[in-house]
Amino acid sequence: MPFAPLQAIDRAADRLRGALVDPGRAERTVLWLLAAYVVAWAAYATVSKAPQGLHPDMTELVAWSRDLSLGYLKHPPLAAWLVAAWFAVFPVAGWSYYLLAMLMPALALWFVWRLSADYLDAEKRVMGLGLLMLVPFFNFHALKFNVNTVLLPLWAATVFCFLRSYRTRSSLWAALAGLAAAAAMLGKYWSVFLLAGLVVAALIDRRRLDYFRSSAPWITVAVGALALAPHLYWLVQHDFAPFTYAMIVHGEKSLATTLVSVLGYLAGSLGYVAVPLIVAAVLARAKSAVLADMAWPRETERRLVAAAFWAPLLLPALGAVAGRSEITSLWSMPAFALLPVLLLSSDKVAVRAVDTRRMLTATVAVPVAMLMASPLVAFIAHRNGPSANSAQAHLLARQAEEAWHQATPQPLRFVGGEADLAYGVVTFAAARPRALTDMPPPPADELARAGSLWVCFAEGGACKSKAAASPGSRIVESTIVRGFFGRLGEPQRYTIVIVPPRP
Repeated sequence: MPFAPLQAIDRAADRLRGALVDPGRAERTVLWLLAAYVVAWAAYATVSKAPQGLHPDMTELVAWSRDLSLGYLKHPPLAAWLVAAWFAVFPVAGWSYYLLAMLMPALALWFVWRLSADYLDAEKRVMGLGLLMLVPFFNFHALKFNVNTVLLPLWAATVFCFLRSYRTRSSLWAALAGLAAAAAMLGKYWSVFLLAGLVVAALIDRRRLDYFRSSAPWITVAVGALALAPHLYWLVQHDFAPFTYAMIVHGEKSLATTLVSVLGYLAGSLGYVAVPLIVAAVLARAKSAVLADMAWPRETERRLVAAAFWAPLLLPALGAVAGRSEITSLWSMPAFALLPVLLLSSDKVAVRAVDTRRMLTATVAVPVAMLMASPLVAFIAHRNGPSANSAQAHLLARQAEEAWHQATPQPLRFVGGEADLAYGVVTFAAARPRALTDMPPPPADELARAGSLWVCFAEGGACKSKAAASPGSRIVESTIVRGFFGRLGEPQRYTIVIVPPRP
């Protein structure tokens, strides 16, 4: 007898397919589907990641959001702006942060849905959406909100608007393409490969002269440049600090190291989308002629899509070799918005109703299964010993504020020390202080009047010595043990250094 929950999921998938291929219900249904997708994966993360706490990338963005700026020393500012806007409405908590994180892939999937309507029939459109919902970039990896996940909807929006602009020469779509491209650059400078790739796609297309003779590309450039102008001014004023940071961390590598990273980038990127590739090969019956037509079509419109897909994905490999830098496959996560069109738009690929229903069954079953397994995932994570700087951040923030208020009645305004610890305290401290670590320092007189608190691992001698060197500083030693599921974790010792305010 078939397993009852699977039968229920199969029936739900069949009803869902009927609504998604129905022109009168499709748009409303896809919004409900994506909303459920966001809630299910955010709930999974809230439970499964509870013992681990928020990833340092996420607490770092909270710290940046407390100092809103046109740019930061590591990255452009859009991710921090989004965090600031989100937590102006929602409380700072794991569940709310994971909701924000999952909004990024959900928005990207909506743009993919809209974009697919220009190239795919209803059955293939639903199949393509289901395929991407099974790619880890759009769920597991997207749960860690950072500058990479922010690019998911921004790249999808840019590609959507660019293709509409290229085909229609519409001034409105051209302007929207410029705005989306600027937003992508404000998300992460990696987006330069998207913009370069779309230029390559436009130049390869047979209609390039008509496009470049129209006003569309120049409207896109003008609007994008205008939107980027304030950040470009900030870059000049700060001596292009993010580029210096990128070269220090990822640049000046040996040719062998670069080539290994490029191969890893290409292999990993394809590995992440293995499920869509396998499904497409099955639908194409593994015929080489059909697979070749998928990868590089002869029709003008589909070839433009293929070029707009391949160029942004492959240009980083060439850029890494030329610049002797390392790249990782995770950075390719926003590059797959066009994958459903690439794989399914050929008339040699047939998608039946039963294929779509099976895909939607998997699409529904995976998040349901992961949500059911989330307590076990949480238990295993706690048993394996999560990183203390994340798992204990909220407890350290509480102890740090208590120590501060025992020393002074003034509000806690500045926190420094070990970067990940400082970001965690800044995130969870009730006073919403600002970070001193990896941030432009406040004026010296303001810092002296406000005082500061520094958090270090007890074993971190350099951090402790630097903090304690301030006149009048007070040192508080702390040990934190976090329990979960009735099981105590490993104790971690910290040093809290309080530099009290000076008149």
